[in-house]
Amino acid sequence: MKDTLRVGDVFTWSYKIPREKTVPFLYPESDIYRAMPEVFATGYMVGLIEWCCIEALRPHLEKGEGSLGTLINVTHTSPTPVGMNVTVTAICDEIREGDNVLWTVTVRDEEDLIGEGRHGRHVVQWDRFNRRLEKKIEKLQQSTRGHRMM
Repeated sequence: MKDTLRVGDVFTWSYKIPREKTVPFLYPESDIYRAMPEVFATGYMVGLIEWCCIEALRPHLEKGEGSLGTLINVTHTSPTPVGMNVTVTAICDEIREGDNVLWTVTVRDEEDLIGEGRHGRHVVQWDRFNRRLEKKIEKLQQSTRGHRMM
């Protein structure tokens, strides 16, 4: 990661909530979720927070780098209907060891504060990460093959 990101840097990201980002669509195979109101789902709010922080980090990454979420500690305190705009504000509040970035986040719709908390991201080299992932997949496949033989 470049040394251009500073504690105190602020980034905002806005998104208009479509029907597909409401609770019934979070796990459509669940009858309980399908029966719930069509309001912005907490799971999608978490994803929007991550998206905001990914975009905030983008100009500070070297070629071949990306980031992965490592911490999410947020509240979701107010419903947001379909069609409303939601804005995430992320403030960089800590950079650990040059590649772990922590953000204070607030999430607002057009009427209310709907969520707030903290999000952490770890900067990775994609080629190194993918090698680790491939080893894990190979181990899983070997384990699965061993179970089929029995």
